[in-house]
Amino acid sequence: MGEALYTFACCLIALALSGLAACVAGQPLLFPSLGPTAYLFFEQPLAPAASPRNALIGHAVAIGAGGLSLAVFGLWNDPSVLVENVTAARIGAGALSVALTGTILLLLGSSHPPSGATTMIVSLGFLQTPPEMAALMVGVAILTAVGWLFNRAAGVPVPIWSAGESQPTRKTGRRDVRVLRRRTLFAAREGCPMF
Repeated sequence: MGEALYTFACCLIALALSGLAACVAGQPLLFPSLGPTAYLFFEQPLAPAASPRNALIGHAVAIGAGGLSLAVFGLWNDPSVLVENVTAARIGAGALSVALTGTILLLLGSSHPPSGATTMIVSLGFLQTPPEMAALMVGVAILTAVGWLFNRAAGVPVPIWSAGESQPTRKTGRRDVRVLRRRTLFAAREGCPMF
């Protein structure tokens, strides 16, 4: 139950902060693929895919692959799939963007599944101008920083950059996170230091 409450509270607050930043900046800093990224940060914070490295590289590659796919299929100036409907070019751009993103991230050792949604956001034309793509990356950076800070504040030993920094096994890592969250919740309830 504590793990579920932790995930709920952190996702709620982190995405609300991202939304507030988007509102203040007047930029699309809050977008659909941040949802699964936040979920990954707080539900599986020690997973390699949840490391800051994988999140930042994953979304950057996704944005680049989406932009390249727009160029390959001549869609830079076309309206989004919602306005123009599904065309052969949009199908090609969407498929190519996900294939490129997945392949490049595997070659870089930087898998981050939520980036598959980011590349589709770009290649389907929802956010496709260079300023919009830059805003996507700023939104990812904000969420990554907030996720890292929340997890560290809760005593979760998330890596500073890469999951290769003394990464426990997946099973052990999840158990360790649960123990740390329980200690944090107990310490907060009792008003005492964690360790």
